[in-house]
Amino acid sequence: MARTLEEEKRRDKRLRLARGLALAGTVVGVPLVLNALVARSARRLPASRWGRLLGWSTPLGALAYRRLGEGSPVVLVHAFGPGYEGGQWRGVAEALAGAHTVFVPDLLGWGASSKPAAGQRAETHLALLDAFLREVVREPAVLVAAGLPAAYAIEVTANAPELVRALALVAPLGLLEPPREGLAGDHLVHALLRLPVFGTSALNVYASRSAIEHHLTHDVFADPQLVTPDLIDEHYRASHQPGAQRALAAYLSGRLHHSAAATTARLAPPVWIGWGRESVTPPVEDADIWLHALPEAALEIFEGAGSLPHLESPAAVTEALEDFLAGLTR
Repeated sequence: MARTLEEEKRRDKRLRLARGLALAGTVVGVPLVLNALVARSARRLPASRWGRLLGWSTPLGALAYRRLGEGSPVVLVHAFGPGYEGGQWRGVAEALAGAHTVFVPDLLGWGASSKPAAGQRAETHLALLDAFLREVVREPAVLVAAGLPAAYAIEVTANAPELVRALALVAPLGLLEPPREGLAGDHLVHALLRLPVFGTSALNVYASRSAIEHHLTHDVFADPQLVTPDLIDEHYRASHQPGAQRALAAYLSGRLHHSAAATTARLAPPVWIGWGRESVTPPVEDADIWLHALPEAALEIFEGAGSLPHLESPAAVTEALEDFLAGLTR
């Protein structure tokens, strides 16, 4: 598929951001001191107070997940960003738990999961998601994924339809992205972001409280009043846990990218797509392109919500998912 102008703009924007961050890391006057102060200011995350927090052993470390309720299984997979983890699904998970067994993993490198030095690649997440469905869920599930991991969910569903009863995608990414070979230049960016001092400084800039506030206010939430100091602090602390910057560096440099463009035609289970009307990244206008690739999918637009409608409007998203689940015939 030839790249469109919009695809090129998205790729260039990501590269400019990551390269700018890497440059920022090289010009910090006293990076060692500043990095130490940042690490000291990022207190430990409080213990989870929702769901049953469990761990699943993988070759790369423990993958944390929450389990709630009883009934047919639903798996909720979080999007990527500074301080992102499965908690963004809490409101939806707790509501669905009345009739379903709900699994909410923190993908490896994120949230409460292990943060190994290796393994932060799309292929790793694909393999672990497949294994999680086989070894933890252990029966056909409704797989729900937001943002870039929606592309992982599509790939897993296409390759192993016996694991997935139905597929739900929330503000998905991965259809308009260039193929992996188009990201070769990102390897240098990733190397710069992984430098012990300069890379850490750059990522501290990206995940500073002010940067997180700007990200949540302008890129995520339609209603800026929902971006509270507690929410900012939660994302700040999550993004500064030991090892958390490895996943963030991989995300910014494109290593977690996966193109679903060649896979959508092989999807067999029913598909539902949800999108916030005010979503910026990805814009709601992309929904038409997804419907062209998945013509039998159902689309729900959530008014007054941004790119994480399940976090901003959990009641509306839950209601729409429940309607979708109720309509499943197998």
